[in-house]
Amino acid sequence: MEIYIPKDINKDQALLSVTHLAVAAHQDDIEIMAYDGIIKCFGKADKNFAGVVVTDGGGSSRSGIYADYTDEQMKLIRKIEQRKAAVIGDYNAQFFLDYKSSDAKNPTNVDIIADLKEILQKTQPDYIYTHNLADKHDTHVGVAIKLIRALRELDYQPKGLYGCEVWRNLDWMMDNDKVKFDVTGHGNLEAALLGVFDSQIAGGKRYDLATAGRRIANATYSESHNVDTATSLMFAMDLTPLTADKNLEIKEFVLSHINNFANDVNNKLEGLI
Repeated sequence: MEIYIPKDINKDQALLSVTHLAVAAHQDDIEIMAYDGIIKCFGKADKNFAGVVVTDGGGSSRSGIYADYTDEQMKLIRKIEQRKAAVIGDYNAQFFLDYKSSDAKNPTNVDIIADLKEILQKTQPDYIYTHNLADKHDTHVGVAIKLIRALRELDYQPKGLYGCEVWRNLDWMMDNDKVKFDVTGHGNLEAALLGVFDSQIAGGKRYDLATAGRRIANATYSESHNVDTATSLMFAMDLTPLTADKNLEIKEFVLSHINNFANDVNNKLEGLI
């Protein structure tokens, strides 16, 4: 485990003062899914953000000037980019666990859980952001499940645990079920955080445009009968019940949200056909 402290403060002090933490699968996932936490802490004396990246980035796609980079070179460039984001976003700390994606997807791998428990014990944040459990990327879901398992093995529980959008939007969730984060403003910070990951953007994936566009679309399409009150919204799945009730089945929890959506569609159709 590697810990990068961007600020000129003692490491223990930096970790103890963390209030918002993101646990992500890949470099740049934090800036896509946990932007709410970043701007809640940015420039605040009493709130501090930290990020965790579980995988090493070696298997990422690449093209352009990065087309001939080896996996080892990609690991290095993606770590450098993530460090830059930590400086731009004023993070208290950035953790690199350097696991392979296969480790995150392996249900029997407990090493990641042990590392996450150590981080959680050192930081004990009030709020945690991770991937939503309906994400279509297996590595993302694997990381979220390992985080939930780590929290269930600790006495400490966060005030909020949120599963956020990366590889699947959450606009399909019922309004009463989804968490809405108003991230209006700070457009320059948003662009800088997303734009620093040149290996991904120049490498063939316009995450900067797509992420900003999704947030704008969420704000516009959030309410069909009311004028917009925000210009940028992020949606999340509230995963806190899975830490409060350690016997709550993860799969059944996710399926209940899907069933709520299916029932809503069915009821509308029955009333209109």
